Amino acid sequence: MTGRADFSNSRFPRADLTGANLHGADLTGANLSGADLTSANLHGADLTDANLSGAALGGADLTGANLHGADLTGAALSGADLTGADLTLADLSGADLYDADLTSADLTLADLPEAQLTRADLSGADLSGADLAGANLAGADLRGVRGTTEQQVRAVAGVDWATKFGPLPE
Repeated sequence: MTGRADFSNSRFPRADLTGANLHGADLTGANLSGADLTSANLHGADLTDANLSGAALGGADLTGANLHGADLTGAALSGADLTGADLTLADLSGADLYDADLTSADLTLADLPEAQLTRADLSGADLSGADLAGANLAGADLRGVRGTTEQQVRAVAGVDWATKFGPLPE
């Protein structure tokens, strides 16, 4: 599958799409819950409001993908490349983002409670209004992160923010 394929509102629950080429595909509102998208090419894909809950996306290329409002609860995104992805309003509750690349990703108002972001690269990411309650950011690269507040900082597990960013604002 290549090009601007239109799979909007399609249903692929628990489908085996390992290594699929969905570069630039329109998957708006698609149901991919529990699907295996390991190492899939979703570069520039439109996954607005897609259901990816419990999906396996380890090593997937989601560079520049639009995941605005997507449901990624419990998704396995270990080692995925989400560079420049739009994750505004996405639900990543309990997602595994170990060693994922989220460089310059937009996580504005994203839900990340209990998300595993150990060793993730969040450099230059926008976390404005994101819910980080109980998220694990141990060993994460947080250089240049934008939009964080003291409340967000205090809700995060595994990060010595004073070492990463200096003292918390008064």
